[in-house]
Amino acid sequence: MIDGCPAGLPLTEADIQAELDLRSPGKTPYTSPRKEPDTAHIYSGVFEGLTTGTPISIIINNQDVDSSSYQKDILRPGHAGYTYLEKYGIFDYRGSGRASARETACRVAAGAIAKKLLKHFDIICTARLITPMEKIIAAKEAGDSIGGLVEFTALGLPAGLGDPIYEKLEAKLASAMLSIPASKAFEIGEGFACADMHGSEHNDLFENRNGKITTQTNHAGGTLGGISTGMPLVGRVAFKPASSIPQSQPTITTHGESIEFKPSPSARHDPCVAIRAVPVVEAMLALVLADALLMQRAAQLDQPIRLDKKQRDKSAGKSCCG
Repeated sequence: MIDGCPAGLPLTEADIQAELDLRSPGKTPYTSPRKEPDTAHIYSGVFEGLTTGTPISIIINNQDVDSSSYQKDILRPGHAGYTYLEKYGIFDYRGSGRASARETACRVAAGAIAKKLLKHFDIICTARLITPMEKIIAAKEAGDSIGGLVEFTALGLPAGLGDPIYEKLEAKLASAMLSIPASKAFEIGEGFACADMHGSEHNDLFENRNGKITTQTNHAGGTLGGISTGMPLVGRVAFKPASSIPQSQPTITTHGESIEFKPSPSARHDPCVAIRAVPVVEAMLALVLADALLMQRAAQLDQPIRLDKKQRDKSAGKSCCG
């Protein structure tokens, strides 16, 4: 369910499907061999190809389900079964339940709508894997997994998005990115590297470039004081190695008994979850920025409204006297 999308945005199931196809497993030897079509069906919120302003409901059915690989009462190393049990007293061990990365399909579907809204305002969100593929290949050949790093970028972002203190743009981004399964670290701009920099190095000096205020560099990654500067928004998200690996590991049962955890021969693993995390990071970036953009329209009484491309083209054709 996606709430808050303005009415009048062109949207089809094909728009959503194009994003879901980027996340689907089974596309390369370096992702899980699970075959999921991830077909998206819009059930509400769209009429005659346009959003109606009401909540948008999307259904994505699971097709390739195999619960036989999961063993009850065994605490799988690196998985959330133990913490879920401690919190709720019950845990659906079949595929990790809600702790499964399967839920990221919903994020990508919602992100497809956010990306289309942002594109209306000429804002483009992208993400890419920056972990060398040779490391992933080596991990797979060794019957192991490896972590990964995904970098995200937003271009065309206006200055002024985000709010001070608890709603800073990078704080909202950090919350969104670290809510993705297997994410372990977030940074923006120079990130952790800024701890070894001097202020004279890190400061982005302001300049007037063709009548527009901008900065000479972008060490801050596109924000100052939690508010966008108009420079490219750049950051990275680190993902841990996949917890499911085709190796036996010592563990205990839920009753405290020592046991050797042996993965099922039919178990399906991702040697590097960061590969399929790329469209998820992109989706979460778009969702945060879409919210910030819509909130900014209420930040000032006389807030200038940024015209869409069609309106700008129309305005450009008028004389100064209208």
